[in-house]
Amino acid sequence: MSTIQPIVGASLSSEALDMVVAAITSGEFQPGERLSEAELARRLGISRGPLREALGRLEGRLVTRTPRIGVRVIELSKRNIEDLFYTREALEGMGARLACERISSQEVARLRDLLNTDRSQPEVQAGEAYAPRSTDDDFHLSIVKAAHCEQIERLLMDQIYYQLRIHRRKSSTLPGRARAALIEHENIVIALEARDPDQAEKAMRTHLRNARLSAMAAVTE
Repeated sequence: MSTIQPIVGASLSSEALDMVVAAITSGEFQPGERLSEAELARRLGISRGPLREALGRLEGRLVTRTPRIGVRVIELSKRNIEDLFYTREALEGMGARLACERISSQEVARLRDLLNTDRSQPEVQAGEAYAPRSTDDDFHLSIVKAAHCEQIERLLMDQIYYQLRIHRRKSSTLPGRARAALIEHENIVIALEARDPDQAEKAMRTHLRNARLSAMAAVTE
């Protein structure tokens, strides 16, 4: 089923942005594919003004605009993807360390609930894939928010998370990766529950290092 559905709501631009992001990151639109503004506006049931505003907010993140050609889904080289993962490992490693000092008991409980929910997903249990269903259910973003560091959150959200979401689901489907990622998430939560900053940073960096290797293997395939 297509992610693009008619919009019913007050904030047309924001809803259009969410739907376009979901469509791109789910693979409905492929890297390098041209996006027809007229067709997208028709499918969303809105005028082209709010859609252009949404696409403008995604320029440099998930789409590129070329004069006389139009808008295309961003294409990342293997080197681009690898560098994004190196940057993510540094930022999220520090985020996990800070979270040990600043996370609330409620936030720790929320992470444990997310992990238990992830563990119950049929595709995770079958070892087929492990990817977040929505931003609110994103394990990594929850830890970044628990670090209560606006600079780290902004750097990750502004570009890195947008661009890597294109590749997260594909790399999570490699044999054995889903179950391994779940165990790695468990190790991160254990370190956070113990308020052990060294172990939390180490567990996060190990997890993202393995995620990078999986992503590189998926790109090569």
